[in-house]
Amino acid sequence: MSIEVPISQLSDELDRRAFGYLISVGDDRRSHVVALRPRVIVDDGVVVVRFVTESRRAASNVGTNADVTVVFPPVDGDVDGMSLIVDGTATPGPGCIDVAPTWAVLHRAAPPIGEGDAR
Repeated sequence: MSIEVPISQLSDELDRRAFGYLISVGDDRRSHVVALRPRVIVDDGVVVVRFVTESRRAASNVGTNADVTVVFPPVDGDVDGMSLIVDGTATPGPGCIDVAPTWAVLHRAAPPIGEGDAR
């Protein structure tokens, strides 16, 4: 089950999340994943998620391919255990990467072990 999160309500959902995994793809078509803490900036109703990072590879990747995905794990103690997945357009800056979200969804948790596993 997935629940779309309107971009206008994304900052409320991000306030609950301690960190996310920024996934970028470079010229070599290999993905790069880095765990980062988000800082939400809302300017005239426009939501931007800023990640402070010195990751040269992530900055290089988004300089080449601005399309990124950020996956935020479930919040501890959240009954539903849903992850937040955010797609967006990234811009590298000095010591940071800004992501302008284009789509967001809460995604259901994996089923318990034994339910549908293929082992």
